[in-house]
Amino acid sequence: MASLVARTARGLLRRAVPRCLDPAIVSRRQLYSADWDLCSSYLVSDRPHVRFVTPYHFVRSYCASERGESNPQSSSPGLHEENAESNSNSKKKTEDEREAPDEQRQVLEAALLHVPKLGWSEAALAAGAKDVGLSPAIMGAFPRKEAALVEFFMDDSLQTLIDYAESHEQELSQMLLQERLTKLIECRLQMQAPVISRWAQALSIQANPANLPTSFKQRAVLMDEIWHVAGDHSSDIDWYAKRGILAAVYAATELYMLTDHSPGFRDTWSFLQRRVKDALDCGKTAREASQLAQTIGAGLGHSLQGLFRR
Repeated sequence: MASLVARTARGLLRRAVPRCLDPAIVSRRQLYSADWDLCSSYLVSDRPHVRFVTPYHFVRSYCASERGESNPQSSSPGLHEENAESNSNSKKKTEDEREAPDEQRQVLEAALLHVPKLGWSEAALAAGAKDVGLSPAIMGAFPRKEAALVEFFMDDSLQTLIDYAESHEQELSQMLLQERLTKLIECRLQMQAPVISRWAQALSIQANPANLPTSFKQRAVLMDEIWHVAGDHSSDIDWYAKRGILAAVYAATELYMLTDHSPGFRDTWSFLQRRVKDALDCGKTAREASQLAQTIGAGLGHSLQGLFRR
């Protein structure tokens, strides 16, 4: 009889341990269910606040969870209380971790309102923290300082563009491809209008070697999203060519916008329409691609010359 019980216990342990280590099970039970806490107590030895759990207690917990019972009793005095305290601490820690990103987002959103006056700077972040009633100590949550602010603006603007595309799906579907691309790029660049006086600084921050990988990724995702909304679902070599050409059009228009003083950036949108038309009229031959690059480069050069003359 004793050997039968021992074999049964060993079999249950072989089944129980993989269940505790299975990522799907861990995720579904939120890491603080009874059997996961007992499993981690049994497998990890560097938790002095939790008493060592014998295989007997482990098997009891596993069987109770299989039967749907909650809070299985243990024969070790005080074990249930210690596990309950550990679960409570885990829940509190999880709640604190959820609150931290929310506070950071509040600071970043408030800081954007100070960018026209203070630029993309630590001063803008400090002013944002003050606006939402948080201690200046939260600045430690932004080790990348002004780069974090610029990247937040890029991510937030992308989400705003996605929301716009979803809410205007029917309107966009009735447009020609050239009109859709022009409209989406214009919509995205319009978001930079309130901070256009400080956007040259943002570009210099993005061009910093330490920030370049994230900047490149954000712009690549933006180009992909614009093409996707415009109706492109290609998966061949054209996928790269289309996004590369559109990125050049976007960058040229973005720089042109920095030196545009026409009402409502009217000249910028005319420039954008011409560049998008050139991009779509361009064929796949090397000669036509070279001509497009020269056209975009000329507009880019004029924009940079005007920028440095200011």
